[in-house]
Order: sequence, then structure tokens, then C-alpha cells
Amino acid sequence: MLRRLLTLAAVIGLICIAQPAQAQDRDKTLRLSGSTTVLPIAQKAAEVYMNLYPDLRLSVSGTGSGDGLKAIVEGSTDIANSSRDLKAKETKLAGEKGITLVRHAVALDCVSVIVNPANPVQNLTLAQLRAIYNGEYKSWRDLGGEDKPIVAVNRDVSSGTFEVWLEKVLQGDRVRPDAQVQASNGGVSQAVAGNKFAIGYVGLGYLTGQVKAVTVDGVAPNVADVRNKTYPLARELYMFTRQGGSRLADDFIAFLTSPDGQKLVEQEGFVPLQ
Repeated sequence: MLRRLLTLAAVIGLICIAQPAQAQDRDKTLRLSGSTTVLPIAQKAAEVYMNLYPDLRLSVSGTGSGDGLKAIVEGSTDIANSSRDLKAKETKLAGEKGITLVRHAVALDCVSVIVNPANPVQNLTLAQLRAIYNGEYKSWRDLGGEDKPIVAVNRDVSSGTFEVWLEKVLQGDRVRPDAQVQASNGGVSQAVAGNKFAIGYVGLGYLTGQVKAVTVDGVAPNVADVRNKTYPLARELYMFTRQGGSRLADDFIAFLTSPDGQKLVEQEGFVPLQ
């Protein structure tokens, strides 16, 4: 009888221990989603962070800045990666649900204009870029290139990079109806790399030997000109959290903005905050 009581007590003890452990496991899961520009930084930082803290689980996805910000308001992500600031309507929507979103700058970046390496064009002005993307310029001949149609590659409307492009380049103009739409920086880069007459725009960390970055108003997309904001399409990259939300999220961002975390930003081809 005594042995049965001891066995029963042991089983009950295991159940009591297991339930808090399961809850604790849920607390050690951190979800990041949003901007594909911020994606390489988030992925690298998550990889290093999980090596430092093996009991944590981090999931990272690139869905676009708008989708990431929507997800954090809905509670389906803990950190929203964004390559743009909040819109007024997003702040209002969060406020209506009693949520305050906190903005954290995690890196510096710029919207880099890219063409195929075979394209002879080296520099474009903001006015020329606007004319390309609103459809006024249709041939590369108008810009010192071959007499071939310009293939404009654009980002989807959920992209924070597109929002920056819309504000700083198009200045309210509508995008030409024949523009090719890509859902990620990587998609834009691949499209331009595969077409001699294509043009697109990507984050600084997506510049590779497969594409050529042109100067904008004579300024190159490089670290110095991004840091001093000489490059006309320089910007900050953000992660958003809920005020009073996940402690894990706050700890992760503290790591990413630390000197060690900023080294990872630089490794991924972006510009550290300092």
C-alpha cells in the first residue's frame, strides 16, 4: 500500500513539474516577421542568439513590413521588422486595441538602385528615376543607354521599401502599369540580374556581383554616405515591439543593438547605428 502511495505521489509530482515546463517552453519562443530588407539581419542575429541561449527558439520570416506590423497588432508575432516607420493609420489601429508599439532602430540602410551589369548607365537622378517608374521614360536611349524598352521592377504594396520609394522617388505618382512586381529584395535582385534592360531597387545588404548599383544624383550607396545621409535614399531599419510585451523581445533587441549585435549588422552588408 505504501509503495502504491509513493508511486502515485511520484506521478502527481511529474505532472505538476511538466505543466510549468510546458508553459515555460512557450515563453521561450520568440517570433519575428516583416520586412525582407531586415530579414538577413534578423536571421543572422537569431542564429547567433540561439547559440548563446540554446533553450530559446526563434522563428524568423520575411512577409513585408506592412504584414509584420499587422501581425504584431494581431498578436501573431512578437517583433515586427520594418524598413519604414509606422503610418498614422497603423498607430491608430493599435491604439484602438489598447496597444502601444515601440520603435527600435537596429541598423542604417539605403534604397540602392540597381541595373544589370551589362547596362552602361552609371548615374541616375531622382527626377529620372521618377520618370522611369511613372512611365514617362520608356527607353534606355533617353538615359544614355541602348534603344531598348526599360523593364521597371517594383516591390509589392506591403513592402516598406516600396513605401520609401513612393515617398522619396515617385512623390505621389502612380507606378507604371507594366512594372514587374516582386515580393522581396531577393526577387528584385534576381529579376535585374537576369535581364539586361531591367532596373530595380533593394536594400544595401542585397548588393551582389550579380547586379550593379548606380549612383543617385552622383552619390554612391556606401557606408559613409548612408551614415551622413548624403545619399538621397538613406534610411533607418526598425524592429517594433509591444509596450509591456515580451521580455524576450526586449532582450533580443538589446543584444542586436549592442556592439556585438551591430557587428552582425555590418557582416550582413548593412550599416551599424554607430
